[in-house]
Amino acid sequence: MFSLPKLPYSYNALEPYIDEATMRIHYSKHHAAYVDNLNKTLETNFRANKKLQKLSVEKLLINVKSIPENIRQTVVNNAGGHANHSFFWQIMSSENTQPQGKLLLAIESEFGSLDRFKEAFSQKAMSVFGSGWAFLTVTKEGKLKLKRHSFQNSPLMQGNIPILGIDVWEHAYYLKYQNRRTDYIQAWWNVVNWPQVSKNYEKNI
Repeated sequence: MFSLPKLPYSYNALEPYIDEATMRIHYSKHHAAYVDNLNKTLETNFRANKKLQKLSVEKLLINVKSIPENIRQTVVNNAGGHANHSFFWQIMSSENTQPQGKLLLAIESEFGSLDRFKEAFSQKAMSVFGSGWAFLTVTKEGKLKLKRHSFQNSPLMQGNIPILGIDVWEHAYYLKYQNRRTDYIQAWWNVVNWPQVSKNYEKNI
């Protein structure tokens, strides 16, 4: 059985960039629904699902082809939603931090500078049509790469490891920013938990 992870800060901790009402609904309603729906799907009358329930949500997505075809898309939708959000909460913080060390060197090597990286990442997030995510990932070759994913599809399904990501589903920002996705993305940079992103990077290179 999968469960909703504890939010690592209070609902209002990311104010004024992400408002309390959005955080409360996003976490306790949207994320919780992905967890509930994933558990319900795996508790149906398929013998193989007992084995699937013992996998971590990340392993479930990495081994997506092992999921019975008749429930595969439902599992992808909800396991992806669970994994993406669990990851998302961790890479945000109320503390003002900046990338350093190996991560900063890698970003500068791949993108030219931190500012150029932020610009490229923001453009990737803006280019998501409808609902989805933008990620900075570590590829199988250990390289940094920007990826855009529709809906709740996870980079893990393609063998890439997300180390930074932004949720651009409207439920992530619409209460405060309405249709101004650009403003949301710009504000979001103020709450990026760069020490956690660095940890994500260094354990996957």
